[in-house]
Amino acid sequence: MLKRMRKGLVMLKECIAMSLDNIRGNKVRSFLTILGIMIGVTAVIALITTVSGFSGTLTDSFSGMGAGTLSVNITGSDLKDGLNSDDLKKLAELDEVEGITPSVSLKARVSRGGKYEKNISVSGKNAYYFRKNPDTVKRGRSLTVADEDNRCFVCLINNDMVESLFYGVNPVGENIYIEGIPFLVVGLLNEDASTSVVDMISGSPAILIPYTTCMKMNNVSVVTGMTVYLADGTDSETASAALEETLDAMFSFEEDTFTVTTMSSIEETMNTMLGMVSTLLAGIASIALVVGGIGIMNMMLTTVTERTAEIGLKKALGAIPWQIQIQFLIESFLLSMIGGIIGVLLGEMLSMILCQIMGMSFTVNSGAILLGVCFSAAVGILFGWAPARKASKLNPIDALRAN
Repeated sequence: MLKRMRKGLVMLKECIAMSLDNIRGNKVRSFLTILGIMIGVTAVIALITTVSGFSGTLTDSFSGMGAGTLSVNITGSDLKDGLNSDDLKKLAELDEVEGITPSVSLKARVSRGGKYEKNISVSGKNAYYFRKNPDTVKRGRSLTVADEDNRCFVCLINNDMVESLFYGVNPVGENIYIEGIPFLVVGLLNEDASTSVVDMISGSPAILIPYTTCMKMNNVSVVTGMTVYLADGTDSETASAALEETLDAMFSFEEDTFTVTTMSSIEETMNTMLGMVSTLLAGIASIALVVGGIGIMNMMLTTVTERTAEIGLKKALGAIPWQIQIQFLIESFLLSMIGGIIGVLLGEMLSMILCQIMGMSFTVNSGAILLGVCFSAAVGILFGWAPARKASKLNPIDALRAN
């Protein structure tokens, strides 16, 4: 048994040496064959690793922006369309809740001095929003409780509004017209500040005004969306349960009148979507591997034809079919693995460059590397099997005559 194993190892070593000699003997053809596998593996590794880095960066952003918050969306019922000021106050008084920021928005025509912009995003916020996001204001002041209570016509604008309506002019203390109504600009928005998850999904607003003023302009008296900030030490599940219980009572326990969304559920949804995108992209990139595999098969079939006499001589000297087949399979396997290993290295380098360009975190994805290596090995074996079998089935007499 031991002697047989030694004999098998010696034969395997000889097969590998001969395969490497044949690869070196056909440098150009071998390089072109390896190139197909290399491109395919590089594409798969780069796409999966880059999407993985994007997913990690996005998850970190969601966790940072959504830490300690819940999102509430009101669909309402026939008797109650949304939440009034008393309802908001009652929710804010829950032990699990530190504060609430209503979400009210509209698209408006904004003008000043003969210049105007259409479909500008205007969002209504309260004073508590600025307390939780103090870096929102770049210059000037934030909105106050007095602005909410008196439905004041004051606003904060972003850089785009400054460039469009106040080029070369300090906008703080000046007026703009939102749907023909004069608003005093009391501050400028800091666009480098972290935004909420809602703003990240829907886009940051160009103008912030008191939410009560926004409700008046929308001609509504109730709020249908809000961000809830949790009290210290309160987990999202406990707070969500408390909110749902209170909201159920407000809507007379009717079904489908509201939804409470935690950041973890949003992250799970995003990760699922990114996983599907990653799988789709990897599938598309794998087409290049299939093309590379066809290149391997073509090269190996050509090699079998060129080495017909050699195969016939080996069979005449006593080589059995499976030994011939193993030799050609090893050659096909080595070609594929060389391309796969180079592709893995290039794919990781390309992904690292892409992550740096896009400002994302780069992490070596061991799963992607394992997939690339295994896929390369499978391609080498599957596409090398037919030529190897053809070589093993050659009749030694016919093969020797072909010389």
